[in-house]
Amino acid sequence: MTPADLLAEGELTVRGRLREASNAALYCTLTHDGREAACVYKPVAGERPLWDFPDGTLAQREIAAYEVSEATGWHLIPPTVLRDGPYGQGMVQLWIEAPEGDTATELLALVDGEEAGPGWRAIGLAEVGEDRTALLVHADDERLRRLCVLDAVINNADRKGGHLLPADDGRLYGIDHGVSFHTENKLRTLLWGWAGEPLTEEAVTVLKGLKESLTPDGTLARRLTPLITPAEIDATRARVDALLTSGKHPEPTGEWPAIPWPPV
Repeated sequence: MTPADLLAEGELTVRGRLREASNAALYCTLTHDGREAACVYKPVAGERPLWDFPDGTLAQREIAAYEVSEATGWHLIPPTVLRDGPYGQGMVQLWIEAPEGDTATELLALVDGEEAGPGWRAIGLAEVGEDRTALLVHADDERLRRLCVLDAVINNADRKGGHLLPADDGRLYGIDHGVSFHTENKLRTLLWGWAGEPLTEEAVTVLKGLKESLTPDGTLARRLTPLITPAEIDATRARVDALLTSGKHPEPTGEWPAIPWPPV
């Protein structure tokens, strides 16, 4: 049984609530045929209304982001399904246990001066105290760069530091993709360190695969059809085309706040 099968078919038991989440997010366990796993369950009924996204659509957008992640072959999002639970239909995602230690400092940091330094990429200046600023940087990490491409494709409006989950096996996952796939450009992220730079050959190959899979009869297009609107699928195609045409990582447009708040 795959993790996705366990998520879809296991008996879901609520164990607690993640209080820091802006929408209802419940820590649960799943059991099926002697197997058990921890997960996060976000019922649609617990979603707070947003001014710029239709009500009751965040769970479907999380599933759509997972489908795109799987189509890249990078597997950047934990296994995620849409299913019924104790509080109705919702998103259920495999729980990723973070390794011991402060892994956040390996991905994000504040440094004095105007240069990021070896192994880091500059995001921008941040106020850290009265009359003092510091440079916010992220790691020059291949895993982050792949997430950067994924975010550009799904139009992620909320890539915060807290949405980056390193795993014990060295993988890096992204979570919380409910505010994605808007038809307007809403990309907000901490991963601007490659802005304007050429995409890697690997990224170009992945984007070409997405382009093919997003054709009207393509596998990914069929998987997205029950989750987001036709206009949002068209906008996703357009973003993939734009990335392939430019051959570069996107840059902030100035039409929308480029960095989410709070950033972590």
